Amino acid sequence: MADDIAGRIARIEEKIEAACARCGRKRQDIRLMGVTKFHGVESVEAACKAGISLFGESRVQEATEKFSKFWESRRKDGSIELHLIGPLQRNKAKKATAFFDCIQSIDRDSIIDELGVLTAEAENPIKIMLEYHTGEETKIGFPDMGSLLKAAEKVLSFPGLRPVGLMTMAPFTKDTVLIRSSFRSLVFARDELEKRFSGYWSCLSMGMTNDYEIAIEEGATLIRVGTAIFGEG
Repeated sequence: MADDIAGRIARIEEKIEAACARCGRKRQDIRLMGVTKFHGVESVEAACKAGISLFGESRVQEATEKFSKFWESRRKDGSIELHLIGPLQRNKAKKATAFFDCIQSIDRDSIIDELGVLTAEAENPIKIMLEYHTGEETKIGFPDMGSLLKAAEKVLSFPGLRPVGLMTMAPFTKDTVLIRSSFRSLVFARDELEKRFSGYWSCLSMGMTNDYEIAIEEGATLIRVGTAIFGEG
C-alpha cells in the first residue's frame, strides 16, 4: 500500500509541475491536500511518509476517530494539518472547532453564527473558508456574490473566526469550458472580496482528482486530491 500511494503522489507531483510550467506558476504556491475520507489510518500514515502534510476529511466523526489514532503515534506538533471539507451540521460544530485546523465548507449564515458563538472565548481564532456555489445545481455553497459578501461581513464580526480563503467544487463533467468557468468564478469572487475586506482571501481551494490540473492553470492555491492518491474508497 505504502509504495502504491508514494508512486501515485510522485505522478501527481509531475502533473502539478507540468501544470505550473504551462501557466507560469511556482510549485511552492500550490498546496496538495490528501483527501482521506473512507480510507483508514494506514493510508494516512503512508501518505504522510510520502510527503503529504495536509489532509482533508468530509465527516467529523470519521475524522476524529481516524486522526485521534493517527496522532497517538505522531505528536501533534503543527507539522500536519487537518481540514474539514464536507458539510458541517450544527450538532457537530463544537467538536469540529476543537479538532480541525480549518473548516473549508462554510456554506450558510446559520453555521457562521454557530461557530462565532462557540469560538467567542477561544484563545486562537479558528481558520475558515467560505464555500461558493459555482457548479452543479445540487452542490451547496453561497449562491451568488451578494450572499457571499454578506457572509464575509458576518464572519469578520466574530473575533473567534479567521477567514483565510474560498473553496468550490466544479461541475463533474468532461466539459473543460464549464470547469474553467467554475474556477474563474471563484477567482472573481476572491478579487471582489479583496476589494471590500482585504487581507483574508489568499487561499483558493479548488480542483480535485478529475480537474486539479485545470484548477492550477486557473489560479488554485490548494487542490484536494483523494482518488488519485488513495484509489477508490
